[in-house]
Amino acid sequence: MKPHELSQDKVFVSAFVTEPSEVHVQIGPAFDMTKRSVLDLRDSAMAYRLSAQLPEPSPATIATPVARSGPFAPEDYTKPYCEFMTANPTIFHAVDGFTRQLESQGYKRLPERETWNSKLEKGGKYYVTRNGSAFISFSIGRDYKSGNGMAIVAGHIDALTAKLKPVSKLPNKAGFSQLGVAPYAGALSDTWWDRDLSIGGRVLVQDSNTGKVESKLVKLDWPIARIPTLAPHFGAPSQGPFNKETQMVPIIGVDNSDLFQQQAPSKIDQDNGIKPGTFAATQPEKLVKVISKELGITDYSSIISWELELYDSQPAQVGGLDKDLIFAGRIDDKLCCYAAQEALLASSDSTSTSSIKMVGMFDDEEIGSLLRQGARSNFMSSVIERITEAFSPNYGPNVLSQTVANSFFVSSDVIHAVNPNFLGVYLENHAPRLNVGVAVSADSNGHMTTDSVSYGFIKRVADRCGSTLQVFQIRNDSRSGGTIGPMTSSRIGMRAIDVGIPQLSMHSIRATTGSLDPGLGVKLFKGFFDYFEEVDKEFADF
Repeated sequence: MKPHELSQDKVFVSAFVTEPSEVHVQIGPAFDMTKRSVLDLRDSAMAYRLSAQLPEPSPATIATPVARSGPFAPEDYTKPYCEFMTANPTIFHAVDGFTRQLESQGYKRLPERETWNSKLEKGGKYYVTRNGSAFISFSIGRDYKSGNGMAIVAGHIDALTAKLKPVSKLPNKAGFSQLGVAPYAGALSDTWWDRDLSIGGRVLVQDSNTGKVESKLVKLDWPIARIPTLAPHFGAPSQGPFNKETQMVPIIGVDNSDLFQQQAPSKIDQDNGIKPGTFAATQPEKLVKVISKELGITDYSSIISWELELYDSQPAQVGGLDKDLIFAGRIDDKLCCYAAQEALLASSDSTSTSSIKMVGMFDDEEIGSLLRQGARSNFMSSVIERITEAFSPNYGPNVLSQTVANSFFVSSDVIHAVNPNFLGVYLENHAPRLNVGVAVSADSNGHMTTDSVSYGFIKRVADRCGSTLQVFQIRNDSRSGGTIGPMTSSRIGMRAIDVGIPQLSMHSIRATTGSLDPGLGVKLFKGFFDYFEEVDKEFADF
């Protein structure tokens, strides 16, 4: 071939890069031939090995943005979503994974303890964390001016779990070692029986040289606990109801040492390395040593505290005869959070250039959002205020109120998909299906923040990006759940809507969604970021 000649052959070129790069591809053996193409590898998922194999997973569990070179394909997000869910089982891992992904895409961390006025720039991309369990990321349009609106998608990143009690060490009972845990929200339900449970979370460790306390993330790659059922042969006691304090205590091992005690008085453990009066002394000795080994800790007394939780160790996976389902733990609400993050990264910098695109992921939604990292806190409002101030020559309540009035908030939380075995509990024409599209969540009593204006807004977004909207509302004879939508929109004052990606078995230890649903969520949220300014002009009177 000569330069500029058209060939009927297909040429596949792969490159693996560690940061956004320009790759020049030369066709032909001569060194001076024309460089045929320039590939902008802003999305690292485009980077394949030269052998045409997917890159091997790295030790760091960083989510890789999905790259597209053609029409939007929801199925492109199925495998990456499952991999992210498996790799990040706790809220601390999820926040760490998301923020590492942001940094790999050029986002800069903003410490809350510092002022931001000199740090924020038009065209800049940033994120801020709180408590390691919540974060807000945002991209500033190159034409942004103080007072302009913000396009915001937010959800909650916490999930039902069983957390270790402050003193989790328990006496051995009938030859078993057990672990003291407490349910977070609706955990320790009957779906937690007979599950392979692993443990993970964060450990606070003090450096003996500097005195500084650091946070270290840990997760064990094997199940360490199980809550055993009582066989039905025992009759009524096996049927419940069950006491979560006394009958749902996880077993973590076998210890029959009481059967083989020596005649001489047992020697008090003086050589186990755990000093009396330390935090480690209040936890099971074997657990302390396993966690310490995993983190390379040699001085057990350097462990100041930890927040560990049990989780279903079974990986997220695709299922169904046509592989059109996803089975996973903790879908609520990491599903919507994943879609929001991918949408933000996929949205082009050339769209909505006069606005700010923002994603928020909050902790504590399942228990009321009342803590400082929850949606009821000042976290999002303070970020909005600091951004507005940084670009305003005369900052005050007037310009802040203008910013809020020009903004729009999408509260994204999973919603109930229709269950074919219980059709009677669903309201007719309000029963979302899997693999169709995001559902608008409505409630006549204000449990959802949807109204006619916000529905019309998101409908115009869906029309522009080619998304299908479904709708959900609870029956009059059922109890409605809640989201962060009403509390956030009322506290800040933004126009807002509640939407959700459908899932089955909400609040079970393991749930189901459609294999296309993560990608369908990305499609709508990306459309919201892309077309925010165009659609907002249509609703200028609201």
